[in-house]
Amino acid sequence: MPRTALTPTNLGATDVADPTGTTVDSTLVTNGVVINTADPSRTVLRVTNSAGSTKKVTVRAGGKDGPAWMRTQGDTEVSVAASGTRWIGPFSEARYLQHGGKLNIDFESGFTGTVTAFKLARSL
Repeated sequence: MPRTALTPTNLGATDVADPTGTTVDSTLVTNGVVINTADPSRTVLRVTNSAGSTKKVTVRAGGKDGPAWMRTQGDTEVSVAASGTRWIGPFSEARYLQHGGKLNIDFESGFTGTVTAFKLARSL
């Protein structure tokens, strides 16, 4: 099954309403999410965990035929405490950028909560 696409909320010089995020359910746990046409160095994730225990979010290193020349450093796993929120990023293109300019994120089995992607303005 294809990954669920996340569209980042642009953070710039103007006011931005706090987005509710995308619900992490069994489909997202199984398939993961993707940010298409990502700019990893300007991308930040807000992940909330509503599960009863600590769960992990994995940001995938670039694939073997992609532009991420530092992909051999591997994926990054971040633990999110039960009923907690973690801000993750920004990321290195050299390590995480997938073929086609994508950023892939996966969730540990049993993860529930939300994920929200933000794109930082160049002027910040």
